[in-house]
Amino acid sequence: MRVSPSLADQAHSLAIALGANLPSRAGEPRQTLITVRPQLERLVSHWARDVPEELLCSWSPLFETAPVGGPPLQPMYCNAVVLFEGVQRPAAEAAALDLLTQLHQLERRFGRDRNKELPWGPRSLDLDLLFWGEWRLDHPRLVLPHPRLHLRQFVLEPLLAAMQRSVDWHS
Repeated sequence: MRVSPSLADQAHSLAIALGANLPSRAGEPRQTLITVRPQLERLVSHWARDVPEELLCSWSPLFETAPVGGPPLQPMYCNAVVLFEGVQRPAAEAAALDLLTQLHQLERRFGRDRNKELPWGPRSLDLDLLFWGEWRLDHPRLVLPHPRLHLRQFVLEPLLAAMQRSVDWHS
């Protein structure tokens, strides 16, 4: 799938960043992202209520990146971004918060406990909703577009890669 390289052309798109720097039940961070990939595709397809063939996914390569902020001496992160094109569900606060809840449930299945971790600390899986088209939301649980998106090379580089072409990952 080829996605337009301009964020302004992404009216029916939704982007999610993935990251991990601790092992999960699936294994090391790289294996965690490989394992969660089809689960995330199914989750978003079901949430969007689309026929799977109609919702197109474009995946960035996996990137190894240094931690930004948080406690010192953290392990390196494995990061990626997935861009979903063709989201026809109308943008709304309830829908966005529902997706966020489902993303957090998926994180928990891979061992993340948001109540016990340090801010910007190590984690077994991090799923961040980056944007949903040009729609804006300012809610205590979720701000869209992601407020630090433009400051994070570990998100921007995979996002731009996903906008150019989708990459298959091999374990």
